[in-house]
Amino acid sequence: MKAAILEKYDKNRRDLKVRDVPVPDISDGEVLVKIHTAGVNPLDNMIIRGEVKLIVPYQFPLIMGNEFAGVIEKTGPSVTGFSAGDRVYGRMPLGKIGAFAEYAAVDYRAVAKIPEYLTDEEAACIPLTALTALQAFELMQPSPGENVFISGGTGSLGAMAIPVAKGFGMKVITNGSAANEERVTRLGTDRFIDYRKEDYSKILSDVDYVLDTLGEKELKKEFSILKRGGKLVSLRGLPNREFAVRMGMSAFKRMLFGFAGKKYDRIAAAKDQSYYFVFVHEDGAGLSRLPELFGNKKIEASVDEIYNLEDVNKALEKVASGGSKGKTILRIP
Repeated sequence: MKAAILEKYDKNRRDLKVRDVPVPDISDGEVLVKIHTAGVNPLDNMIIRGEVKLIVPYQFPLIMGNEFAGVIEKTGPSVTGFSAGDRVYGRMPLGKIGAFAEYAAVDYRAVAKIPEYLTDEEAACIPLTALTALQAFELMQPSPGENVFISGGTGSLGAMAIPVAKGFGMKVITNGSAANEERVTRLGTDRFIDYRKEDYSKILSDVDYVLDTLGEKELKKEFSILKRGGKLVSLRGLPNREFAVRMGMSAFKRMLFGFAGKKYDRIAAAKDQSYYFVFVHEDGAGLSRLPELFGNKKIEASVDEIYNLEDVNKALEKVASGGSKGKTILRIP
């Protein structure tokens, strides 16, 4: 089979090699998936540059790719709930990525059946953003009626996070450009703030939860609107000791990330708040919950450009350049 392979970390280039490699064998609890489409993400470029090696230390050569849609061709003996021919999608397990390939051996607990109304291209847009949103709200443990401020919620993450928040019974506040107000209101936003006209930190206070998508430049402001005892979950800040403990990391990494995230923990402690960092992990059961959380709304996915596997480096460059209007997709022939 053909696969896009990273031979070593590279801070300056994103040059994957498309090579012929053996079709993987599956173990007892895995399924063999014929990959039809794969999402290309900023995370892929971060892995190539070695920016997440402290979180997940990969071995080389490494087949790249973190999310996929495809069809099961074979199941291991202990696999339940899936059969050959099922359309599935998922986030590859953290320690065993490899979606940029014709086939992948995947733990069956990492996959979910694709809703029938989604195309393969649309389905490949969903696992990373949907699971990021879901895992963020699972950390918050919200009660119905509580509110959340989603910073910059008009992007692809917001398109998943807003309906998921509503599925938890939450009231949603977000900000962005006025051109996106109608769309995010349709998704379920209860209050929209036009960032060109109003500064959310001047008009919001005592918010129950904050979902941070912007990182360092906004975190102090986001903490300022959070109520005493509230929780802030960040997708773009720095990992802290709590993250290292939750991920089962070594004592050394707990110390290292404890130092890295100390600034945010200190800010949070001043008002008995909690700071969490999310690095999305595989969760087929979570993906299976999406239709329930979305209720009568369909899961929406926005496809920007589609490339063939041979053009994987062009796709990575497209993602790195920014300005996307949706997910960049690889089609695996």
